[in-house]
Amino acid sequence: MLTDFSGAAEFLRNCRDAVIITHRNPDGDCIGAGFAMKDILASLGIRSRVVCHDDFPHRFDFITGIGAGEDFEPQSVIAVDLADVQLMGSLGEIYGDKVQLCIDHHVSNKDYAQLTLLRADAAAACEVIYELAGYMGIELTEHCAACLYTGIATDSGCFKYSCTTPKTHLIAAELMTNFSSINFARINRYMFDVKSKGRMILESRVNELLEFHCDDKIAVIAVTNDMMREMGIGMEELEGFAPATIQLEDTEVGILMREREPNEYKCSLRSANEVNVAEICQTLGGGGHAKAAGCTVCGTPEEAKQQIVEAVERALCK
Repeated sequence: MLTDFSGAAEFLRNCRDAVIITHRNPDGDCIGAGFAMKDILASLGIRSRVVCHDDFPHRFDFITGIGAGEDFEPQSVIAVDLADVQLMGSLGEIYGDKVQLCIDHHVSNKDYAQLTLLRADAAAACEVIYELAGYMGIELTEHCAACLYTGIATDSGCFKYSCTTPKTHLIAAELMTNFSSINFARINRYMFDVKSKGRMILESRVNELLEFHCDDKIAVIAVTNDMMREMGIGMEELEGFAPATIQLEDTEVGILMREREPNEYKCSLRSANEVNVAEICQTLGGGGHAKAAGCTVCGTPEEAKQQIVEAVERALCK
């Protein structure tokens, strides 16, 4: 059931021993949102812990270094930046039908929680949490501010994606003004510029890996587990790589396929112009935003590729 800031605030003030769920293959927004929520609950005297199907990438150590929280039997269950129970991975079996509050910004949110604070016009879940904290009159800590800025910066592509609004810039400006001790330039450097040796090797091989379909309107990069082992990279190092698929001037939809398990591919789609990739991904059990969405397809590499390409072709031919 959809709720507003008032309903979410009332729940948070009355919750106890909360587990905060983030989505698998965690990115800057879900990690920032999870640990920002942990800080907010701590300011209310409520203990919590942040959980994820996967490990948090090391480049987020400045956020996660405080620890995910102590172990306890949760009485309250909160999900952040999580549109669908399927995105919880193995945690879905434990918490999928127990989520009491979801804070999200995905228009494809499946409304699986008892209460859902959804702001589809927000660039990031962290943007929603910033506004919620303000509504509740909570004074942010420096760590919480760094969490929120990181989520907003990463989900907006360092403020260049179309989801970026004037409000996005204003919130970032308020964080930078009120927390001048935070090295925001360093955050952006580590989020967008610093790369592992393996990631640089991958980028050098993009021209070999790129495939084009439908008169170059569709670009596909498929990365298998064997390739990742060869290049010395992990799944987390492919985060943020999907936008490279729409750099060619004629490409309308870019697809990054990452082998998650044998014959299982996580597909990240990006739209260069008007194609709504969230609608495409929803036909395959996924979702997301109009310009950036994802889904999972199964089969051999060629079968999986054919499945996702044909889904995009159908959308282009509408």
